[in-house]
Amino acid sequence: MAETAASSSKTFAEKHAERMARLKQLHTQRNEARASNHQEVIAEHDRKMLPANWESRKRQAEWLIGDLKARKEAEQNGLDYNRVKMLNVSAAEADRIDKLKAKKRNADPGFSDYEAQTARQYNRLVKAMPARDLAKYEEQKEKYGDAFYGGPNVILQGLHKDTPAAIDNMVKDLEGQIAKRKKFSRRRTHNDDADIDYINEKNARFNKKLERFYGEHTAEIKQNLERGTAI
Repeated sequence: MAETAASSSKTFAEKHAERMARLKQLHTQRNEARASNHQEVIAEHDRKMLPANWESRKRQAEWLIGDLKARKEAEQNGLDYNRVKMLNVSAAEADRIDKLKAKKRNADPGFSDYEAQTARQYNRLVKAMPARDLAKYEEQKEKYGDAFYGGPNVILQGLHKDTPAAIDNMVKDLEGQIAKRKKFSRRRTHNDDADIDYINEKNARFNKKLERFYGEHTAEIKQNLERGTAI
């Protein structure tokens, strides 16, 4: 009642002044929101104008600046920067970095075509070759003469005789290829004594998945069904 009486006691001029003050406050808030939205639109437009990899380039630049700064500080203090940097690297991180470096050194993109596979096989065999014996090279060059370089009219049959060491290396390489082929084979052996609870290969794989995840929970039910004692 007191509040009603107080509000009714206000004059029209006081009420109008309050409304105008509130309206002015709303206008101010609207202008602030409009300016903030305009700034966000400009910032978003600037971000869209940047390259797609701007964030990664920025992080890389910041890392390079920090790394250069730390290197200079280590040199000023007479310390080995590589050792100082490794002190701050955990064993797991160091192992991950070593694996990445090894993967880059021995990159195997997998099978793409037979030409690329042949090239990888050739490069692997070239890397496995021993260092060239220049004295033996010159000796064979003098021994075979023009036949040393071969040609369309040169018969090489019987001129060269493989050494036992070369034959052993060939056999070793072939055995390694066979072992690797067996290792990566996905053929599964068939057990003739196993129960046949499938209608095709796809159903057999599905049943194996079910057995792997739910076998221990359904073993008793399966035994009751086989014995005919299930309720």
